[in-house]
Amino acid sequence: MKQTILRKYARLIARKGANIQKGQEVLITCGIEQPKFTEMLVDECYKAGARKVTVKFYYQPLEKIHVRHQSVTTMAKIEEWEKARLQHYVDILPCRIYLESDDPDGLKGINQAKIAKANQKSWPILKPYSDAAENKYQWTIAAVPGVAWAKKLFPDLPKGRAVEKLWEAILFTSRVTEDPVAAWDAHNQDLHDRCAFLNNIGIKELHYKGKNGTDLTVGMIPEAQFKGGGDTSLQGIFFNPNIPTEECFISPMRGKAEGIVYATKPLSYQGELIENFSVRFENGKAVEVKAEKNQALLEQMISMDEGASYLGECALVPVNSPISESNMLFYNTLFDENAACHLALGMGFADTIKGFEDKTLDECRALGINDSMIHVDFMIGYEGLDIDAVTFDGRTVAIFRNGKWAF
Repeated sequence: MKQTILRKYARLIARKGANIQKGQEVLITCGIEQPKFTEMLVDECYKAGARKVTVKFYYQPLEKIHVRHQSVTTMAKIEEWEKARLQHYVDILPCRIYLESDDPDGLKGINQAKIAKANQKSWPILKPYSDAAENKYQWTIAAVPGVAWAKKLFPDLPKGRAVEKLWEAILFTSRVTEDPVAAWDAHNQDLHDRCAFLNNIGIKELHYKGKNGTDLTVGMIPEAQFKGGGDTSLQGIFFNPNIPTEECFISPMRGKAEGIVYATKPLSYQGELIENFSVRFENGKAVEVKAEKNQALLEQMISMDEGASYLGECALVPVNSPISESNMLFYNTLFDENAACHLALGMGFADTIKGFEDKTLDECRALGINDSMIHVDFMIGYEGLDIDAVTFDGRTVAIFRNGKWAF
């Protein structure tokens, strides 16, 4: 891939994604697959005005070794120096950049039950730090190719060519054009306008109906609103959380979901794939899940805590998005969720509440925002999905027909 194009991408992540301000610290979390691009991104962060950039690398094979040899107690323990670091991040609110490149099957065979137990034990310690920083900092998730990920998508190509093809797909769907900033400005405006239409009609509930058997009704919070594209932190700084993004999303009312929904794409969760699954809801709670592959992992996911079996997000994405039209299954949630309508189990977004900046997290959750240690998106959209909105004044408005916007 040409270095000039990769430089544009790095600049887009630093300036339009995280929107680094002069004097801010930056924390980059990434795999070891693309060290040269990481180097380029660090350089762009400094050029954008960063005071200090810290890079935290991870490697899936090491994670498997750690889980194999450590006890649950050791895995769950948060050392005092780690608490000090977390408090430091709460105090300074660094920009966070996440570069995804994982092998979708990279943790296959790992002891998932052991990980779940460790996460459940550590979450009560980590949660206060997470809540203290909620909505206060800029963050963005983007992607770079990993060899194993590329070979998953292009198994018949040599490694080098597979990585090149994945680079091409990432850059195309991320709108890395002649002028990426202008392209993102126009895209954000389109998403903003669609959200404005949705918010103006006053949606009480969404009814999902699909030829594959999906028949689900989800209730909305009266004070909630659809959001999409860029976001603004409580510090007043605009940023783009996901590169790419195609969604208009909202957090629904906890406890208001009835019916069944069928996933239309595999879900990559904890380094393993859950495939061909369905979720049935009663009184807002996922009471039954079925999967042809990794059902036990799906059951474990929705039992991580009390909120894990409730919905935290409803996102609308047409099947004619650039990612969908690439006709690629990325096996990566960042991309696949932006190819189709999706739901998320677990944590909801407090910033979807109107006037959230003047409310506490507890006040937003009291209005109906779900709270959980997980937030897992799964895809439900396809050409056969229709969505209707029932409004607070009793109207029924077509939102999607045959997987596409109906307005």
